[in-house]
Parts: sequence; structure tokens; C-alpha cells
Amino acid sequence: QVQLVESGGGLVQAGGSLRLSCAASGRTFSMYTVGWFRQAPGKERDIVAAIKGSGSSTYYADSVKGRFTISRDNAKNTVYLQMSSLKPEDTAIYYCAADYRPSPYDPIRKTASEYDYWGQGTQVTVSS
Repeated sequence: QVQLVESGGGLVQAGGSLRLSCAASGRTFSMYTVGWFRQAPGKERDIVAAIKGSGSSTYYADSVKGRFTISRDNAKNTVYLQMSSLKPEDTAIYYCAADYRPSPYDPIRKTASEYDYWGQGTQVTVSS
């Protein structure tokens, strides 16, 4: 079992930056791939970025490549999402989610339904 708590959301002007944090409980956190997803009103929950348990591999959606960076500190059971050059279209509720993938050969999964554990979400609003 993993419990996840997001923090760091807020209101920012276009071009600004925010850093989201996802704090996890559990002693086997390093065996979980963690993904950041976002959901805007009336839209599906889509993956933004993900990172394998070891931190050795990452994935980014095309819409955020070059602007967002995902990282993790397994000693602190925390995953971060550094967001820069924010755009109004980045406005959404951001969720972190965990997927148990103990093998280093397991690929990063990109669909929300494949992740078993979810945080409550944090609102990010980018004003123009």
C-alpha cells in the first residue's frame, strides 16, 4: 500500500514556474513508478511525466517536453515536478500516482487506469 500527498500547486502567471511535490508513505517506494497526471474541466486525465523507481528512466508528454522536469528522492519518499515556462493551457488539477513495477525492465506505463494509487490532487492555475 502506498499513500500519496501532493503539494505545491497555486496560481501563477504565464511564463512562471511552480514545483509540485508528491510525498509517499511505504517502505518500498523505490519499486514504484510514479507518474504525474493532469485533468482539466471536461477533459480526460492525461499523463504529464513519469519516472521509474530507480530514477533511471523518465517519460514526458510532448506538450511539456523541455518545460517540465520530473525527479525523485527515494530517501525522502518524494517525487517532484518542476514546471517552467507555464502556459494557460497547463491549468488543471495535477495528480501523482504510483504503479508497482519492481523490475528495472518494466516499461513506464502511460494510462491512468494502469496506476493503482493516487493522491488527492493539487490545483495549478496559469493566468494569461
